[in-house]
Amino acid sequence: MNETFSIKEKWRQFLVVLLPILISQLALFSMTFFDTIMSGHASPIDLAGVAIGASLWAPVQSGLTGILMAVTPMVAQMVGANRRERVPFTVVQAFYVAVAIAIAVILVGAVVLNPILRMMELEPRVHEIARDFLHAIAIGVVPLFLYTVIRCFIDALGETRVTMLITLFSLPINVFLNYVLIFGNLGFPRLGGVGAGYASAITYWCILLISLLVVGRVYPFVEYGLLAKFYRISLSAWKELLKLGLPIGFSIFFEVSIFAAVTLFMSEYSTITIAAHQAALNFASFIYMVPLSIAMALTILVGFEVGASRFKDARQYSYLGIGIALILALLFAVGLLLFNEQVAGFYTTDEAVLRLTQQFLMYSILFLISDAVAAPIQGVLRGYKDVTTTFIVSLISYWAIGLPLGYVLAQFTSLAAFGYWIGLITGLAAGAIFLFGRLLRLQKRMISGHRAP
Repeated sequence: MNETFSIKEKWRQFLVVLLPILISQLALFSMTFFDTIMSGHASPIDLAGVAIGASLWAPVQSGLTGILMAVTPMVAQMVGANRRERVPFTVVQAFYVAVAIAIAVILVGAVVLNPILRMMELEPRVHEIARDFLHAIAIGVVPLFLYTVIRCFIDALGETRVTMLITLFSLPINVFLNYVLIFGNLGFPRLGGVGAGYASAITYWCILLISLLVVGRVYPFVEYGLLAKFYRISLSAWKELLKLGLPIGFSIFFEVSIFAAVTLFMSEYSTITIAAHQAALNFASFIYMVPLSIAMALTILVGFEVGASRFKDARQYSYLGIGIALILALLFAVGLLLFNEQVAGFYTTDEAVLRLTQQFLMYSILFLISDAVAAPIQGVLRGYKDVTTTFIVSLISYWAIGLPLGYVLAQFTSLAAFGYWIGLITGLAAGAIFLFGRLLRLQKRMISGHRAP
């Protein structure tokens, strides 16, 4: 990345960083999509087992990899401040933390997985597939977490195109492995939905090996010599990383897990309502990749400028990103209003489910607009290393405001299932307003402090 001197230059650099991140996120989303779709073609029981396993794994994966995302602002600020000699030590310590977290996940999972699945009172075959799917995923936990560190390092240097290419290369690997392991093609055993777990685990190993080759041989990563020197474990470095990473991880966990909780509450409604809710939520999650990618790009760019003490430039990037996210959200909203029935038709041909999905999609428009403000601001604050506020706001907005309000509206008004959506939208909007106020105060303090003699 380079210093920029005009809005035009910032716009160009923002797009250079953003577009590969967006493509990478869409590709990662596609992996889960293909896992689900291909498992569904194996059998409805395989689909149910994979869906249960994936719903348990997603909040854990998102939250724990979120801890490792602290590497991005740390490295970006080091590079911006021309303290590049500190980067290898920081990244290697993050490797150690990643392995420690992965081992902890595997050990804890071995103890609690079966009790959790028994509590869900699943059909025996669905229980078995969900359990074996997660056992298969466990084989790839260590490489997944190590790759997350490498990706954060690569992205922090502004070389997001590289991680995009690695992700795009891994997508056909994952689809091919699903093809041979789920359905037993080309002489492989037919594993059904469990095969999707093994396919994902093997893909994680492939991604790690490819990324290690890249950082060990490709410019500019090779200049940092990540793999050239051995560093001892430093508990003080772990403390610094976790101080920044834990709030990020918990913020993401609170955000992802709230939707799993709402889905559980939805179980009291009809199958048609649950199907419509899931369809609309899937589409909203797909569109969320846009503000999420903008947030990730802002973390990199703002972190780079803050590291160089160019606080006005950091502020300009902030509002550039938030503005773009809002404009895109409004365009998506107009598109949903015009093509509501067509979007719902992607998910179902059942008339009752189709009509109800259309209604849920109307509520998702408010999600899009709130996310267009909240997600980029979270990315900006991470660039400033201000992560505790985001953690507290995520906890309050989703679990203290959104879910309780949604429950009251669903149980005690005629809104029924729509009440949960209104509750979450209200919580998210409240969080977005508070985060925006926090951003304004933080930027004003940093700029005025930098001017002070």
